[in-house]
Amino acid sequence: MQNKKFSYLKISMISINFLAVSFITLLIYITTKNICDQFIAREYLNSVSAIPWSPLRNIIVTLLLLCVMTLSYIVREFIYPNNNKVMYITLFIDLLISFVIIYFLNFNYNGILFLVIANVITYTKGTRGRYFLMLLSVAAILIADYELISINFNMYSINDYISFYDSATQQSLMAGYNTIISVNMILFIIYCISVIQNQRGTIDEVNTLYEKLSKANEDLQAANEQLKEYSKITEKMGETRERNRLAREIHDTLGHTLTGILAGLDACLTTIDIAPQETKKQLEMIAEVTRQGIKDVRRSVNKLRPDALERLNLESAIRKMILDIESMSNTHVTFESKVANLKFDADEEDTIYRVIQESLTNAIRHGKATRIWVYIESDNGEIVLTIKDNGVGCKDMKKGFGTRHIVERIQMLKGSVEFDGSDGFTVIARIPIRWGEEYD
Repeated sequence: MQNKKFSYLKISMISINFLAVSFITLLIYITTKNICDQFIAREYLNSVSAIPWSPLRNIIVTLLLLCVMTLSYIVREFIYPNNNKVMYITLFIDLLISFVIIYFLNFNYNGILFLVIANVITYTKGTRGRYFLMLLSVAAILIADYELISINFNMYSINDYISFYDSATQQSLMAGYNTIISVNMILFIIYCISVIQNQRGTIDEVNTLYEKLSKANEDLQAANEQLKEYSKITEKMGETRERNRLAREIHDTLGHTLTGILAGLDACLTTIDIAPQETKKQLEMIAEVTRQGIKDVRRSVNKLRPDALERLNLESAIRKMILDIESMSNTHVTFESKVANLKFDADEEDTIYRVIQESLTNAIRHGKATRIWVYIESDNGEIVLTIKDNGVGCKDMKKGFGTRHIVERIQMLKGSVEFDGSDGFTVIARIPIRWGEEYD
């Protein structure tokens, strides 16, 4: 709707300029013809300071130039509406044509420059070219003033041609001429007001959209906080379910096994003195029940193993974890193992994997590290696991859930762990490995 409104106003301004130029050039042409027909040319020449060289030529040239300006408008508006280069070229052409038309009219009319200014306002948006064209147009309006230029140059005036007629005709012609100039000025003012209102409406729309965006952002932040809380609750519920499952497994497995062992031992205490052979058989049964109980416990614990360790050996699982971390972050991880074969019992492999995993996570999340080094070596029957990063470190370290989890896992294997946050952050874990031990 706004585009149509602006188009109608511009077409109206083009039309009123056609009318103004036609009025001036035709008036001069018709008046000159009347002067010649009445054979009073010499008398008229004595009363004016200058006359046009060729009134007919002026009509043809100015109207053709106005047609070129109209064509320029069509090219800019409809053929290449989004081409900045075409826009500036056509606007500059309009400005030059306006100068030429004003020159051929002997500066009796400069209102065509308002059309140029309207186009500059419409098509240029806060660029240097806009201000340059605006400055040129305004300067041209100030300079191309008949009263100012006629002081130093001999030029014909449209008033001289209007004064050729009788009083009634003069009044009619002067009224028509002034009306055209006033309408052109009014259309220009209406156009400027429309542009300002449209920009104000655009600003209001932008402010409204900004308010909606801010509200949506606040809602999104609130939803994000709720999601974090829900995630924590879900994680705790998952931990609780897993603990309950493990507790049930251990209760059922160990409870059954220990109950059987206790009953068997009671029976042994009763028969050991009177039937040693029966006691021996009973002890063998107790040993078998114990072995089966150990297998059941291992099977329950194995269900807690990381998925990577279920499918890969320890070294491959660690390297895959490092590749996944590097692909999801800007952190480079160096891994080096001086142990020929990283194959241990399941609980030992789980601990090594989880300690590395938790240390890498802490280095990236809390330390903002970009480089991490992971070393595994053996020393006096122990695996020495070192994870060092170049992060911000932590001189006053407070153990959180992650570090407590590391300590608990290491201690379960009778190992030890040290933390150093003075230069980046370093985790050194020592884990006694049951080298070569086998369990039934």
